[in-house]
Amino acid sequence: MRYVSTRGGVDPITFSQAVMMGLATDGGLLLPEAFPQVAQTDLRRWSGMPFPELAVEVMHPYMGSDISLQQLSELVERSYSGFSHPEVTPVVKVGEQYVLELFHGPTAAFKDVALQFLGNLFELLLERSGGHLNILGATSGDTGSAAIYGVRGQQRIDIFILHPHNRVSPIQERQMTTVLDGNVHNIAIEGTFDDGQCIVKELFNDLEFKTEYSLGAVNSINWARILAQVVYYFYAWSRVSDGDTGCKLTFSVPTGNFGDIFAGYVAMRMGLPVERLILATNRNDILSRFVNSGIYQARKVHHTLSPSMDIQISSNFERYLYYLVGEDAGKVRALMEQMRREGMMSIPEALRRQVGELFHAEAVSEEETLEQIATTYREQGYILDPHTAVGVRAAGKFPGTICLATAHPAKFGEAVQRAIGCEAPPPSSLQGLMDRETRCQILAADTQVIKNFIEHKLSERHE
Repeated sequence: MRYVSTRGGVDPITFSQAVMMGLATDGGLLLPEAFPQVAQTDLRRWSGMPFPELAVEVMHPYMGSDISLQQLSELVERSYSGFSHPEVTPVVKVGEQYVLELFHGPTAAFKDVALQFLGNLFELLLERSGGHLNILGATSGDTGSAAIYGVRGQQRIDIFILHPHNRVSPIQERQMTTVLDGNVHNIAIEGTFDDGQCIVKELFNDLEFKTEYSLGAVNSINWARILAQVVYYFYAWSRVSDGDTGCKLTFSVPTGNFGDIFAGYVAMRMGLPVERLILATNRNDILSRFVNSGIYQARKVHHTLSPSMDIQISSNFERYLYYLVGEDAGKVRALMEQMRREGMMSIPEALRRQVGELFHAEAVSEEETLEQIATTYREQGYILDPHTAVGVRAAGKFPGTICLATAHPAKFGEAVQRAIGCEAPPPSSLQGLMDRETRCQILAADTQVIKNFIEHKLSERHE
């Protein structure tokens, strides 16, 4: 299996090279040259398979000879042994819908499913090469803590995570800043998540700096993140369908960065029976506006009850765009240049109709989010976090939908309190968090300032 860039400027590379490169050197995103195809016999065989075994089956075809089956099995076992639920990502029936619980990892968010795996994968690849990796990422809430927990204490990795100062939940902030390992560097930028993401992309596109400091990516621009998330679509389908290959299911995905829902698109391209993907956004609705109008245009970022979705530039959207325009890298380059220059892009009506055949998009208001948390709790006794509530609300017209629960409700106590009058009981991983010592540097949302900070910290670390 070889990997290419959405912008066409990278010669085909191996899986290991794609993982270590993160963002493609031409500024695009890396994708496999083809999707492995899953036969109906495979779907039936996989039905009822434990999550770790299924993960090996789904992921290994993407790795070629880079990672053996035995090595992958060991990586997967190590990555998911610390999850608090034996099924890793259990499916729960809640009223007329199903909820895919993705919050049983160490930071109580769906990012753990991918980042526990990616941290161990990095470790394996660095041991092979004898190298050192400096991870750089921006987070709107959950990615940062999941990435930090995935690599904390590792000898061959330093991690620098940018989050928007005072724009993540208190628990999300503490999950990052209470990790005091010497290889962990938290930066609160005086700006938005989009500002942080822009800084990260600029530093990755500074090829001299990227090469000198061995920058690597853990956010969803890294293909391995997407790949690990593909697994739970197959897992959820098998649990609800009982292996009936004629059963097409709908998934509802609360998303801001398009990564989680793109994993569902990949699963569908591999052969998973998918009826539709519901793209659920909050007030920051660039993605739902695109699905419904064909226009992709950034607007002001609004602070909401679901802060992990407070995004206007969705970094994984380019991957879907690549397939939408027929895998034409030249068209992708032109559209992304138009976006950079004008702050918007648009697609022809024929392509917009094609998007609408698969995606149903809804933007959910703050009032609707709170109402959904309250209704689900009152009628089913089940507490949703605000992001999951956005997905459940968007799926209202489609009973039998699998709704992705992206975070534990205890991470968003204020929103849950407003909706139902009490907070959700915290899982053990969150207990006592607010009383721990913290370490964080507050810096301007300026690329040069962040660059200087990284250089200074690494010089201190390696003196």
